[in-house]
Amino acid sequence: MKVFKNNDLLNWNDIVIFSKQKRANQLLKSQFGKEYPNKINGQDVFTKNKTKSLNPANPEEVVGIFQKSGKDDAEIAIQAAAAAFESWKNVPVRKRAEFLTKAAYEIRRNRVEICSWMTAESGKNFIEADGDLCEAVDFLEFYALEAKRYAKLQPLTQMKNEINKYFYIPLGVGVCIPPWNFPFAIMIGITAAALVTGNTVVLKPSSETPMMAWLFSDIMYKLGLPDGVLNFLVASGAEAGDYLVEHPKTRFISFTGSMEVGLRINELAAKASPMPDVQHLADVGHLIYGDVQHRQIWIKRVIAEMGGKDTIIVDSEVEDLDVAVADVVASAYGFQGQKCSACSRVIVDAAVYDEFNKKLKLAVEKLQVGDPTEDYKIGPVISAKAEKTILEYIEIGKKEGKLLCGGTKVAGLPGYYIQPTVFIDIDPKARISQEEIFGPVLAVIKSNNFEHALEIANNTIYGLTGAVFTKNRDKIELATNQFHVGNLYFNRKCTGAMVDVHPFGGFNMSGTDSKAGSRDYLMLFQQGKLVSEKVIKQRKIK
Repeated sequence: MKVFKNNDLLNWNDIVIFSKQKRANQLLKSQFGKEYPNKINGQDVFTKNKTKSLNPANPEEVVGIFQKSGKDDAEIAIQAAAAAFESWKNVPVRKRAEFLTKAAYEIRRNRVEICSWMTAESGKNFIEADGDLCEAVDFLEFYALEAKRYAKLQPLTQMKNEINKYFYIPLGVGVCIPPWNFPFAIMIGITAAALVTGNTVVLKPSSETPMMAWLFSDIMYKLGLPDGVLNFLVASGAEAGDYLVEHPKTRFISFTGSMEVGLRINELAAKASPMPDVQHLADVGHLIYGDVQHRQIWIKRVIAEMGGKDTIIVDSEVEDLDVAVADVVASAYGFQGQKCSACSRVIVDAAVYDEFNKKLKLAVEKLQVGDPTEDYKIGPVISAKAEKTILEYIEIGKKEGKLLCGGTKVAGLPGYYIQPTVFIDIDPKARISQEEIFGPVLAVIKSNNFEHALEIANNTIYGLTGAVFTKNRDKIELATNQFHVGNLYFNRKCTGAMVDVHPFGGFNMSGTDSKAGSRDYLMLFQQGKLVSEKVIKQRKIK
């Protein structure tokens, strides 16, 4: 079997590669403003209401015009996926995996153009867009290999006079709801995992970044994916979102986004739902115990990744304070802090607190903010709504601590630009220490000792990522056992998880610890079936 290898980032120090990407970003603008249909059961679907994808670096630029479906289209998409499942589940795993590997090839072949779309739609600079794309390809290639492994008969302890087989089968229709912050990688990861294991999908992308889901869906359609297996549905969250989750033919929901939305999905999915065409019946008992075609017959599975309040601890016994500062800055401000793994709190030992803050201020003030098509290190946040929320948290921070640097919207730029912001002397229970801001805002907290730092690190409702900078092996062991996060790193940044290197997913209100990019992940899209046959000995006839 082929051995998996992560895809390498492009060398952005190479002037030829850099210039090629910069030129592609400029040429792409000639394609802005086009309209793209939803794709349901292989058919182009247009709606009266539209969704405009805007360039966050310049909101007057319309990247693309997409549809805005409601319940009617959602119903058609679910029914199409349910019908397609009856044949797709029987397609050999090898053939399903080929769709993923061929898609990976097409993405690599169109790498520069896809990165340009991502920069335009999400505000990612060159390395962030390329990293997102590489992770998407990693998911495709890794899950293609994993699906073949899962397709084999699973080991069992055998019993005399019986033939026992244990294997995995797909779940059914899945609703995939990806986020805008990793609009290619996470969208492809959750969708590809569902498809390769034999499920069919209604893909409802974020209204902020529908282009990235369109690009992937279009690749899959052109590769010959059967109608109804993947349904691309840009839709109203209020009208169609709940409808898709509650639908009795929905078998599972794979979601990445905010805690509030994730909890609502979990709550709605937990309730058994009648078929829409029989909801007028008053006999609830009939809906529960009657005709199986008119009721939900399974417990829906929810796979959710819901964010974090991620912490880096800088110990008094840090090996190199400059390295710690650099990695904190990279973790806090990469993609403008709009990563669920981003460092939004740094806990610094009192012995190095003042020196750390001096170095941190210098490093953050060196960060240049500007248009991501020009590859500035700090670009815009995703939307006007996000900008407003972040600026409100900055005002809260000014009351809860001391502003070290930043703290305002960037003047003179047309997009949603906010200065990289640092607050020091923050109380561990302050709002900016507890609530997910999802922007370029960092809270610095002083700790008395290492045990105190761990106590603070565990004081939020989240548990996604964390990091510790120390050369003390005893402290590393202590943090390993007591720092309660799904992804814990030592002496490196807390962002940048790699497929099959750093399986990614968190505890508590960070989600279901689904561990994307792990060898466990495809289990979430399948169910085990045992077949046992007693061996009947034939009597000899004299």
